[in-house]
Amino acid sequence: MNAYVAALVIYSVLLMALGIFVSRRVKTSSDFLVAGRSLGPGMLFATFLAANIGAGSTVSATGLGFRFGLSAWWWVGSASIGGFILSRTLGPKLWTLAKQHNFSTMGDFLEFRYNKVVRAVIAVLLWVGTLTLLAAQLIAISSILNVSVGTPKWVGCLAGGVVAIVYCAAGGLIASAFVNVFELVVTMSGLLLAVPFAVHHLGGWSQISTAVAAQPGKAWMLSMTGVGIKQVLSYVILLAPSFMISPGLVQKLYGAKDVKTVKLGVGLNALAQALFAFVPAILGLCVFVAYPHLASPELALPLAMKELLPKWLGMWAMASIFSAELSATGAILFMLSTSLAVDLYKTFLNPSISEHRLLTANRLASILAGVAGIFLAIQLPTILSAIQIFYGLLSVSLFVPVVVGLYSRRVLSQAALVSIFAAVATTLVAKPLTGNRGWWLLSPEAMGILAAALVMLGFRVLRPAKWSEPSSVKVIG
Repeated sequence: MNAYVAALVIYSVLLMALGIFVSRRVKTSSDFLVAGRSLGPGMLFATFLAANIGAGSTVSATGLGFRFGLSAWWWVGSASIGGFILSRTLGPKLWTLAKQHNFSTMGDFLEFRYNKVVRAVIAVLLWVGTLTLLAAQLIAISSILNVSVGTPKWVGCLAGGVVAIVYCAAGGLIASAFVNVFELVVTMSGLLLAVPFAVHHLGGWSQISTAVAAQPGKAWMLSMTGVGIKQVLSYVILLAPSFMISPGLVQKLYGAKDVKTVKLGVGLNALAQALFAFVPAILGLCVFVAYPHLASPELALPLAMKELLPKWLGMWAMASIFSAELSATGAILFMLSTSLAVDLYKTFLNPSISEHRLLTANRLASILAGVAGIFLAIQLPTILSAIQIFYGLLSVSLFVPVVVGLYSRRVLSQAALVSIFAAVATTLVAKPLTGNRGWWLLSPEAMGILAAALVMLGFRVLRPAKWSEPSSVKVIG
């Protein structure tokens, strides 16, 4: 067993042990689902940021840095824009409703504002999409293990899945929040240290800039908008809405102890993401200078850890990437399990389920979702393809119904359902018709969101209806 393997094995055992230890605090489904609404600003910040710094923000973003240079900032930066808007607008409103009506999932809000059918449609759509995101995280873990120790893809996917299943199934949001704090310290320290060491290894920033500019037609990689305004807008439209209404993030937000905590914790997360967005972009540029003919951009980050850093820091940085992928994997697995157990099983199959049995159902759902994610990860070819499936589906199907549901009482469930189907259909049609390029400045996802907004506006003008708050709402407490 080499040093890389030993470090990752020890780290994995520590995470599982911490998750199991914290699980002793979980007594009810409310503890499991929303941490008893007890998270302070620091814990909320940590669990948000740890969930957001995953495969897309590390492995894929560094791959984009290898391809597009500093323009790759917009991949993670767009998520930070969405997070900031969430902290100031949607987040406080959603938390207040959750506190008043004892919501535990985004599905609770959708049923409250529309009806069970809307809840079911979104749950099914997002369960399929979220499963691809879980697969992306496991593919990222497998790529790290492949570069560092040469393990086959299936072994890496299985190893990452098992670790995440153990600590997520054991303690839910409470365990995830505590584990996330530990993971975040490891992740940030390793990746932030990696940047100055990698830059120094290549002779400093001036040498890197000169080397990039010397490549024919590549000087644009040194500009924040070098990839082009259309691509920048595509990232913003794809990712900012996703990070405003992601069911997994909203559920973490429900765990806050008050509105002030939501604004501060989620806002600090957005600021940290905006600063962190430079890390993968710069590391990608470093790998481009050192290995311009790299076969796969998604190998850029693990290669940088192994070849551009001193061995001691390379081991720490490799553990930090592994930590980032595991933290995001746990968050996604948690979202999948609660959607399956609460939004589908309890809502439609067993409404009278007891607290104890619901807690068991959540844990079994975690295991089921984790196993499904492992099998899908082994089949999907790349991380980026899996991530784009999820964020595209999330943005086009959920963004408009949630925003309109929070800010207007003049549309009902029929408008929400038609807008969801119009958005998904428009996106699916636009992708092949435009070669996935979209039209003018509009990506296929932007066209889908626009279609949903137009449907909602049409209902609002042509068939206005007054929504009144239900007198009682049967949700989980």
